[in-house]
Amino acid sequence: MEQSIVTYTTPVVKLHYLNYVVIEVPPVILDRLPGKFEKGNYNQRLIIRLDNAIEWQCGLLAMGEGSACVTIQSKRLKELKKVIGDDVEVRFFKDESTYGVEVAEEIAEYWSQDAEAFRRFSQLTPSMQRYILNYITTVKNPDKRLERTLLLMRNLLRSTEGKESFRELLGK
Repeated sequence: MEQSIVTYTTPVVKLHYLNYVVIEVPPVILDRLPGKFEKGNYNQRLIIRLDNAIEWQCGLLAMGEGSACVTIQSKRLKELKKVIGDDVEVRFFKDESTYGVEVAEEIAEYWSQDAEAFRRFSQLTPSMQRYILNYITTVKNPDKRLERTLLLMRNLLRSTEGKESFRELLGK
């Protein structure tokens, strides 16, 4: 894997006002991240690696006072054998992927057979694209991933172009 952009150690903390467990990214670290000038401090996608043990694609959440954070799921904390207050080594890498999240093979196959669905998907905002991809990819069962792909892509094609909503895509 490529060289990390930045490496530092920080404690795992809980933001009680949001009920999130996070890794803080202080201003001095934000200044060293690659997308600052193109996209701003908080509008960039990265790959985070903790304690050289686990990694995932992530985005930054603004915390105020020039700091940001990355949320960490309790499942990942358990995998690291860490609890709130423990220090972790954080490494950030530039995310070179197209969408900033994994693309399930079910939706990639669907797009290969339906160019119009891919065209419509490509016109959505990056956050809506990531939502759709996460909604499909987070399911472990391939049949369920296919079911979700069909639901979302059919609803996308039925929706008014340029006025798509999450509610409409989910069929609610």
